[in-house]
Amino acid sequence: MLTRVLPCLFALAALVAALALTVTGGGTLDHRAPLYAWYAVDAGLFALALLLLRKVPDRQVVPLVLAGAVAVAVVGLLAPPRTSDDAYRYVWDGRVQAAGISPYAHTPDDPALARLRDPGLWPAGGACAGWDERRTVAGDCTRINRPAVHTIYPPVAEAWFLAVHPFGGGVRGVQAAGALLAVATTGALLVVGRGSRRAALWGWCPGVTVWSVNDAHVDTLGALLLVAGLGCVARRRAVGGGVLLGAAVAVKLLPGLAVPGALAGALSRRPTRETVLLLGATAGAFALSYLPYVAASGAGVLGYLPGYLREEGYEQGHIDRFGLLALVLPDALLPWAAGAAMAGVALWVMWRGDPARPWSGALLVTGAALLAVAPSYPWYGLLVVALVALDGRWEWLAVPAAGLALYLTGGTEAQQAAYGVALVCVVVGGLLRQMGRAGTLVAARGIWQARPRRLEG
Repeated sequence: MLTRVLPCLFALAALVAALALTVTGGGTLDHRAPLYAWYAVDAGLFALALLLLRKVPDRQVVPLVLAGAVAVAVVGLLAPPRTSDDAYRYVWDGRVQAAGISPYAHTPDDPALARLRDPGLWPAGGACAGWDERRTVAGDCTRINRPAVHTIYPPVAEAWFLAVHPFGGGVRGVQAAGALLAVATTGALLVVGRGSRRAALWGWCPGVTVWSVNDAHVDTLGALLLVAGLGCVARRRAVGGGVLLGAAVAVKLLPGLAVPGALAGALSRRPTRETVLLLGATAGAFALSYLPYVAASGAGVLGYLPGYLREEGYEQGHIDRFGLLALVLPDALLPWAAGAAMAGVALWVMWRGDPARPWSGALLVTGAALLAVAPSYPWYGLLVVALVALDGRWEWLAVPAAGLALYLTGGTEAQQAAYGVALVCVVVGGLLRQMGRAGTLVAARGIWQARPRRLEG
């Protein structure tokens, strides 16, 4: 048995060591060159560990996957954030709420909140020249991104920032919370997947170390709630699944792309009580999460969302998004074509999807949306990683990988190349999988037909 476990253990140990070096000395956003090599090494060791996990006896899979997930998460705590400054905004929003103030009421640079500043988020003195530092209009130095705009995060994310605040009140506390969420997501995947070794696709993923823990993106909370919600839906627990899905959407909105998967096959049959309960619970949980903040801030709960959408290129006339579609369509048609494509995929899933595997349709819609929009933020792909760990279609991991490549390089050409390769991977992987199934079916039929028939009479 050891001969089947040890190779996987050695590969996993090498992956953890490489991730530790990536986090502690692999570069930052203002010194990206070392990241290219380290990310490539991490990806290779990740693939090797997964291949060797296939040979591990079933009884050893769950403890090994969990142990590896803990190690992969912990190494993300070895350094402050190195490739994103979003965590500093999380800390600030938690601190503002702990002071009894709505996070949607003031911008970080508002003098009314000056009493809440500390050197961790507002460095005093120095050149203010770090990759995660910038000057406000008033000349103050801060690590909070976009200090002149209101927060963008929905209420469940804000509630999470408040819950984490008592545990350190700094970026280290947020990182530790990210590690807990990452490991909890691995546990949820093991429960929903009934101990499947596919959970390692999430638990051992290098992106979890970087995006979930070191950069501490709140998308991990959305992934955890999404996995738990889809697990409830698969077990026909409509209300519980709907509440969890609604909460996931109220973390970052992106999990809303997975809702058609929860409704897989609903359009091919008459409306059922279960479907109505699922939709009602999802919408109700999402709406109720906003009520306390609406009472405090009114329409201000939208925060910087409209401005963010303009800034990130989701309006007509921008070519910062929809990179693949831009190869064949004029700019004015891009958002309409992307919307039509995503709507078509969602409708297909709700018509033909398998209700016993809601994560399959959720992966298709979420992955297709990211291919169409082509964002430059790889942590948006954390949802895809979690859904791949449920569904097993590993080729979709090319989508967050494309986001990472674009994040490090930038530019329209890099966007189209990265997401073009991702699209090819998804299509080729799907075709190979279909060919494999067809071959298995043909072989099974041949074996059946070759069986001698029982004599009659």
